[in-house]
Amino acid sequence: MTGAAGQAAIAQVFRRAAEQRRAALIGYLPAGFPTVAAAGDAMAAMVDAGVDLVEVGLPYSDPLMDGPVIQQAVDAALRAGTTTADVLRTVQALAERGVPALVMSYWNPIERYGAARFAADLAAVGGAGVITPDLIPDEAGDWLAAARQQGLGTVFLVAPSSTDERLARTTEACRGFVYAASTMGVTGARDQVGAAARTLVERTRRVTDLPVAVGLGVSTSEQAAQVACFADGVIVGSALVRCLLEADTPSQGLRTLEDLVAGLARGVRTDS
Repeated sequence: MTGAAGQAAIAQVFRRAAEQRRAALIGYLPAGFPTVAAAGDAMAAMVDAGVDLVEVGLPYSDPLMDGPVIQQAVDAALRAGTTTADVLRTVQALAERGVPALVMSYWNPIERYGAARFAADLAAVGGAGVITPDLIPDEAGDWLAAARQQGLGTVFLVAPSSTDERLARTTEACRGFVYAASTMGVTGARDQVGAAARTLVERTRRVTDLPVAVGLGVSTSEQAAQVACFADGVIVGSALVRCLLEADTPSQGLRTLEDLVAGLARGVRTDS
């Protein structure tokens, strides 16, 4: 996989899932937690258990949209000295396995690194694209230009509060897929996925032909099945991070992670 093929790699994931009459399963873990090597092993285990697309979190000191589970893992990664170079190496390891990987990052670290430099370096290691949760297209001119030049996917978030005009403007800037936040608020597993998610997906599909993936709150096979009935992708983050965060040993964490992903993978394959 090459960086220039980033958008194509994302499209292929959703196309293959659609051909199999299911939603794509997208899993998030932060790079560097509990260590750089262990994070890489955990991401590989997720893929082996059924994740189609990996979100590699770039640890950041001010993660405003992250709930306590992800914040705790990200803080540990930062204390251990995880760098942007470590994130890129993590992406490269996934790409070498033929797995499309997107970086999930707040805008500040990319801006400090340099938008053009980050896009070029991510493409060079085979990255598929970037999800920027706190960046809106209106302020993303430099990033969009850099990402387009490298053929990278650019994924922005829409939310239940988004107006129709905002939905159209945001999806127009997306390449790869659209990230639909199921609810307002920070990340974290929830007892149920809000009903607003289905409505948001329906509204988003009126203004774009891109796949729409739903995140924030999915933590069980049953919830994955529920979301898979109306969305093109199911995004899981906090529930996966918790597997590693609460484990007594790294091996136990991997086993718990694999079991959870296997259940989620069955969920997205459940007939509606």
